[in-house]
Order: sequence, then structure tokens, then C-alpha cells
Amino acid sequence: MRTDLEFKSDGITCAAWLYRPASSSPSPCVVMAHGFSAVREQRLDAYAERFAQAGCVVLLFDYRHFGASAGEPRQLLSIRRQLQDWQAAIAAARALPGVDPARIAIFGSSFSGGHVQTLAARDQSIAAAIAQVPFCDGLRNLPALGIGHSLRLTMAGLWDVLRMILGRKPYYIGSVGNAGDLAAMVTPDAVAGFANMNPSGSTWRNEVAARVALTLGFYRPGAEAAKIACPILYAIGEQDLITPARFAHDAAGRAPRAEVKSYPCGHFDVYVSPLWENVIDDQIEFIVRHLQP
Repeated sequence: MRTDLEFKSDGITCAAWLYRPASSSPSPCVVMAHGFSAVREQRLDAYAERFAQAGCVVLLFDYRHFGASAGEPRQLLSIRRQLQDWQAAIAAARALPGVDPARIAIFGSSFSGGHVQTLAARDQSIAAAIAQVPFCDGLRNLPALGIGHSLRLTMAGLWDVLRMILGRKPYYIGSVGNAGDLAAMVTPDAVAGFANMNPSGSTWRNEVAARVALTLGFYRPGAEAAKIACPILYAIGEQDLITPARFAHDAAGRAPRAEVKSYPCGHFDVYVSPLWENVIDDQIEFIVRHLQP
């Protein structure tokens, strides 16, 4: 059963979907959010339904500035604010009736796969984590963008910051685009990958405030993997062009209780059939094994 839920993050309302299993006993809870500029209805609802069928409460939320959540300006991606949203969502989950606060798991995919590593490293009360095709090392990712594209993104980011200082509206770049476009992701599979995740009537917008380009190279969540005390599952696409597999394997090698599931696919194939059924089955087995009493 899915119902709407709201919680506050730094005074701003975040919108969430709450899924409850058939059981009424205190249950584990999986807290979920999507990746770079993505929103909850882009296939994460399918994951949430399966986790709920497996006996978990699920809290699936949109970040501030995105989707159904509040926050101005729109499409502002701040790593610091998104981590705050995660902390607020986890606190809201722990306070829910019917949830065992000692059995909270976190699920992140792509960019939020980086966030769950950061959170699990800093919050030792997290019971388990799943990092799907995770962002692990922005600095090591930069060469794959190419010098020319990196410079264009940097100039766009600086222009956006200048507009912010002058009190003007953000300067937006595309979240995904084709080769040569001014967009954050321009791999050959990016445009089609997002299209395959989008349901009819999705709130997703293919744009993000360009200032995020100035911060990505400094975000290295995989570097904190050695501090992750809980079990963490790395679901890795071996042909991933956006979050390369070797960086995720390196992070998993540092996490003391890491488990790895490897798939012969690109970044977006884990979200859709035919591979998705194997991916979600592996994740449910992991969650049930570590969270059920």
C-alpha cells in the first residue's frame, strides 16, 4: 500500500511515498532517493514495491528543488543539501509507527549511490546500504569527460554562480544530452537511458543549475568506504560509462563488509527489463538477510 508523506528538511517540505508491507509488526525500513537530477517515479517506485512485498516499510523521497518537493530555485543540485535531505528522511523513517528504528537501510542509485556511501560512513546506526551503479570518485571521473567538455561545464558553472551573486535566475545546463551538447551526461546511452526510465507524466526536467559542475570533482564518496561499518551491497555495471565499474570495485574493496553483485551491462540497464529482475532479486536477498530478525 502506498500513501503520500511529507517531512521537513531545513524547514522546506520534501515529498515522499510511503510503502507498507502486509505485516503490522515492527518492520525494517528502506529509505530511497534517486540519482543526478532524477525523481522518484523514474523506476524507483518499482524497487519500492518489491521491497515492501519482501516485508519492509519503504520511504521514497524527492530532494528539495526537484520533483514533487518544494524548494527554490528549481533544479538546484547541492550535494550538501541532498545529504541533509537524506538525514531528515532517515530521521522521519525512524519516527514512523510500525518501523523498527534499529533496522534502517538506505538505497541509492547512480549519484545517490555516492550519497549512501557517505551517509553509511558517517552514521554508524545505519543497518545496511545498497549502492547501485554508484558515483564513487568525481576527481577520477573528470578525465572521461574530456578537457573541452570539462572546460565548457566549468565556464557554465562560473556563469551560474555570477548570476546567483547578482540575484538573477540560475543558468541551466542539460542533465543529459548528446555528444557536443552542454549537459552533465553525454555518453551514448544517456538520453535513451533516461527516456526508458520516464513514465508518462513524469515530473523530471532535463536541466540542472550549472553551478553543480564546480563541485562534482571534489565529491569522492568512495574514499570514505573504509569507514562503512554496516553491510553494503555494490551493484555494479561492468560496461558503465557514467560511473565506471573500476571505481566502484575500488570502493567495495575498502568497505569492511562490502558485498558485490556485478552485471554485464551499462549504467541504465539495471533499471529496466530484462536485467532488472535479477538486480532486484539480488537486492531483496541482501536486504532480507541483513534486516529480518
